[in-house]
Amino acid sequence: MRRFLLAALIAPLIAHAQPAAEPAPAPPPAPQPYGQRPQVQAFIADLVQRHGFAEQELQALFAKVQPVDGVMQLMVPAERPPWEQYRAMFVNEARIEGGLAFWKAHRRSLARAQREYGVPAQYIVAIIGVETYYGKNMGRWRVIDALSTLAFDYPARSAFFKGELEQYLLLAREEGLDVFALRGSFAGAIGIPQFMPGSLRRYGVDFDKNGTIDLRGSPADAIGSVGNFLKNHGWRKGEAVIYRAKVKREEGLKYVDGSVTPKVPLKELLSAGIELHPKPRSTDALGVLVALGDEHRVGLNNFWVITRYNRSAFYATVVADLGAALAARQRAGK
Repeated sequence: MRRFLLAALIAPLIAHAQPAAEPAPAPPPAPQPYGQRPQVQAFIADLVQRHGFAEQELQALFAKVQPVDGVMQLMVPAERPPWEQYRAMFVNEARIEGGLAFWKAHRRSLARAQREYGVPAQYIVAIIGVETYYGKNMGRWRVIDALSTLAFDYPARSAFFKGELEQYLLLAREEGLDVFALRGSFAGAIGIPQFMPGSLRRYGVDFDKNGTIDLRGSPADAIGSVGNFLKNHGWRKGEAVIYRAKVKREEGLKYVDGSVTPKVPLKELLSAGIELHPKPRSTDALGVLVALGDEHRVGLNNFWVITRYNRSAFYATVVADLGAALAARQRAGK
């Protein structure tokens, strides 16, 4: 009883001894609306002068644009998982089964794209599978908001995203799109194949011939556009993409320099003790030795072309591996 009484007497003293709670910090000021920013006004004036946009319409448009919270954090590259984990994210049974279903559903468009662009269907399917899981994950951000946020609030790549914002506004005008309706990735990439607006204008194809290029709603347009993109970046019909490599002598490792550009004749790599699987039909082609954890591959020209989609040896290799798995399963009739 005396213990409880003592506690009751001490408690108020302890309470009074605690320092007064500091007031909560004031919230950061709200960002200035885009329509009121000098840099946006300069951007508008430039579009009016160079492309004949109506100034009043652009003023009204940017008065409605909203900055996207957290988009700059999303732009910070996350730590890439080790190669084995990265590969397992994309080359797995679910992704293969999904790819086979997509291939079956759109086999005519894929066959036509293969004929017209020289790109085997499996690589088109693989890119779409890696990018958006065959159209299941196309992004939820309004493209106009994402691009504006990165153009005017992300100094590190402001010039690039101003260019893509310009391309998006031109695209919307050409295609009669509602600027505020189209949604995409946090970086402004659009549709099933995740094209940036500039790529969509340059390489997008109305493959279903309905009078519009719709990369969100038309798998045919997405398929044709990926094929067109790869062809225009130098895809070589009938050539291999990548070889598995075994570096048998230490001297062979000198060819790993972080590049994805093929510049060493295969015969030179072979002479340095690098085994290639399967054996190349010609050793005159140029290759690049890339290290993927403890594994090595040699990429050829078509490997480099895939890196124009995403400048990463990891990316190009999973596209190649997923494509190979899809083609093997397709041949097996499973």
